[in-house]
Amino acid sequence: STTYPGTTEEVMIPILEKENRNSLKAARDQGLTGKEFFVAFSPEREDPGNTTVARRDIPKVVGGLNPQASELAGALYGAIFNRTVPVSSPAAAEMTKLLENIYRCVNIALVNELKLLCLRMGIDIWEVIAAASTKPFGFHPFYPGPGLGGHCIPVDPFYLSWKAKEWDFRTRFIELAGEINTNMPYHVLASVGSALNRHKKSVNGARVLVLGVAYKKDIDDLRESPSLTIIELLQKDGAQVSYHDPYFPFIGKGRKYDLQMKCAELKDLEQYDCVLIVTDHSDYDYPSIVEQAKLVVDTRNATRGIQSPKIVHC
Repeated sequence: STTYPGTTEEVMIPILEKENRNSLKAARDQGLTGKEFFVAFSPEREDPGNTTVARRDIPKVVGGLNPQASELAGALYGAIFNRTVPVSSPAAAEMTKLLENIYRCVNIALVNELKLLCLRMGIDIWEVIAAASTKPFGFHPFYPGPGLGGHCIPVDPFYLSWKAKEWDFRTRFIELAGEINTNMPYHVLASVGSALNRHKKSVNGARVLVLGVAYKKDIDDLRESPSLTIIELLQKDGAQVSYHDPYFPFIGKGRKYDLQMKCAELKDLEQYDCVLIVTDHSDYDYPSIVEQAKLVVDTRNATRGIQSPKIVHC
């Protein structure tokens, strides 16, 4: 669904024109001979786990190769969605989806960087975000975490970075955001090490339970999840890592990992040197987890409101 501007016209249309049996050509202008087909691009808009907005209420962006293509695609999607949003070309529709994802990527990186600064300054970034969110204009809250996950935000912006090189243009915001977000699992590793040190433990040999491996709360999606990187980093440093996630009874082999791990039972938490909250699923009983655990490192502010010396926010 997400790709660099120009994919439809530069890649897809030549394939469609070559492969169709009737030698039809893509309709590029108003003058039609009857030997054309119509082409439009309409990007997917999806927020996994979000049940507050019905699919039909998400406006559908449509960019046709010519006005008739936009009209026809709009009619098709108009039967499903309550609103269609026409744009001037497939490339404009492709860029629209990229802008939406890059907006999230850059702002998440911004708040992740500010979180690192606030930790050094002794300021609660979550309190700051809550206070800033009271402003009725000019501010939209984004929240820090252990890194980016999902099939869109960690990957899609770099399609545009690659394409921009054709115009001798460097997308510096995208590259910097990627650098910050990619480094967040390493910050989590350092935080776990520091927290264990205060308990006279090292990461090497420590028993660590990772809570939540999905890339966001309350969904069954592992794609690009930062938890997988964090598990691998902990294992590399000698930790004995287990995990629990109600959506994943087993983690096998993926595109960039091969963990072969079975979900641990969520009991006897005192056996672990550290419980690391990576994904804040709603059905976890966080007060009970804190009560049972020796040490809790929280990357998601899931334990907010719980007062305990066992908790380390990172």
